[in-house]
Amino acid sequence: MNPIMKYYSTNKNTPEVSLKEAVVKGLASDNGLFMPERIEAFDPSFFENIQNLSFQEIAFEVAQKFFGEDIESGKLHEIVFDTLSFDCPVVKVTDTIYSLELFHGPTLAFKDVGARFMARLLNHFLEKKEKLVNVLVATSGDTGSAVANGFLGVEGIHVHVLYPKGKVSRIQEAQFTTLGQNITALEVEGTFDDCQHLVKTAFLDQELNDQVILTSANSINVARFLPQAFYYFNAYARLKEAGVLANKELVVAVPSGNFGNLTAGLIAAEMGLPIQQFVAANNENDVVFEYLKTGKYNPRPSVETIANAMDVGAPSNFARILDLYEGSHDKIAEKIKGFRYSDKEIREVLERVYSKTGYLCDPHGACGFQALREFLSENQIGVFLETAHPAKFTETVEAVIGEGKVLLPGKLAEFMKGTRRVDELKTDYEQFRKYLFKKGL
Repeated sequence: MNPIMKYYSTNKNTPEVSLKEAVVKGLASDNGLFMPERIEAFDPSFFENIQNLSFQEIAFEVAQKFFGEDIESGKLHEIVFDTLSFDCPVVKVTDTIYSLELFHGPTLAFKDVGARFMARLLNHFLEKKEKLVNVLVATSGDTGSAVANGFLGVEGIHVHVLYPKGKVSRIQEAQFTTLGQNITALEVEGTFDDCQHLVKTAFLDQELNDQVILTSANSINVARFLPQAFYYFNAYARLKEAGVLANKELVVAVPSGNFGNLTAGLIAAEMGLPIQQFVAANNENDVVFEYLKTGKYNPRPSVETIANAMDVGAPSNFARILDLYEGSHDKIAEKIKGFRYSDKEIREVLERVYSKTGYLCDPHGACGFQALREFLSENQIGVFLETAHPAKFTETVEAVIGEGKVLLPGKLAEFMKGTRRVDELKTDYEQFRKYLFKKGL
């Protein structure tokens, strides 16, 4: 039997920690991101009959590879099956391109998978904590709503959602500003990168951490990003079940912002999942696209686009990708192919896909679809991640396809009826620090 899994920092300047410590701390003390010390691969025979397993059954097998040494099997089974109370189906769009719909959870976004899993895992680890645990999360859109709803009403945990003022959609904002209870929305006069900087600075503030228990629910937290591998395995199983993978290679296109989603896919591939190629679909925030082309990584302030969840100028999880492939540009550029799209191009793709196929993408999924359309060869099948329901971007989408054509799901309509409650925040860290001392004690 393998020894208990340890987690190390990508910066390699702090001792390894247990899963519990990695989840509770969120960010390593040397400002690095936690990574598992080893990646357990499946025996190839697992994939021969994977199509006979349900999404939940597949996810449990994957979760055991990650967390089975730290969490009793029955409890892990309960966490996985409770997390995945919804499906992530694969839907045919064209003869060679399929959509992995990740918007069937409570907040209609892919982050429901990781956020719900993390909420349940953290609650399991903190059952005997007597002091309030403060979850900090920076969001460019869907992370805030998924985390807030995942932790809503969980005793002993308070969630603080930092989001850039005027830079998330009205519906996205309603999903975390109307909840109340143990959720506080912090509207920041800045960009997503400013929000993320405030959160990271708080984790590195030793005096603050000595008095206030802080953890992160962004994809920097291993309990958020690792479970996102679940639906890559499910996509392969469902395509195999449909009989479309015979003698075909699988290519997966991932709309990419903070790169946690793509990193989870890379981990899945390292576990043996037969994905031939990953495609990173960027909007105009293209620092990783440029890295793939040039080998030079130059983070810079993000710019605002209609695919706002990808508006990230300094993607945190790129550190994990560098670590996974030992900093080798050649290896990374071989594993990931990059594409970049302007707002104009995204609108054109939305309209074209809808008019020719009847399938309605959200702005992020449109980037993934187009990347596949440009990349795929004759012997390949492509899947793009449809990361959020198009109704979360009604104004943008209806401006392209026509008013009244996006039906608002009942879940979203309920959020829109709530009372908005926000606290305003500058990008000044001292103000945020005082806020945390006041709220966290």
